[in-house]
Amino acid sequence: MDLALLLTQLASTWYMVGLIWLVQLVHYPLMARVGPEHAVSYEQAHVRLMGYVVGPPMLVEAAGVVLLAGFGAPWATPLEAWLGAGLLAGVWATTALCSVPAHTRLEQAFDPAVHRRLVRTNWIRTALWSARGLLVLLWAARSLG
Repeated sequence: MDLALLLTQLASTWYMVGLIWLVQLVHYPLMARVGPEHAVSYEQAHVRLMGYVVGPPMLVEAAGVVLLAGFGAPWATPLEAWLGAGLLAGVWATTALCSVPAHTRLEQAFDPAVHRRLVRTNWIRTALWSARGLLVLLWAARSLG
């Protein structure tokens, strides 16, 4: 089970690290170029389709965090397991408190200020997931040595 848990954390976390950087550097900035006549339908499609792309790996990652925090693993200290859980909790909190409200507003009408806030606050998620990615790499390296 330890190896399956590590591989699950490695795959789900690094999938999300890659995705969040793509969203941060490419996808979100391009939203401002859609134009007012297509902005609402674009945003509605974005919200609907991104759910398929981010929902399953986020749930897998969260389940792994719960298992690791609850049962431990030889490649992660308890402090590291809780640090990883805290980083992911920060991602989820930022999503709920910043990203979801911004997307909800943008589904009604494009607002440049809301869009800028979405891009700016998404740096928090980008940093948190990147830190988690480095932590999970540490665990993978430790498990190999």
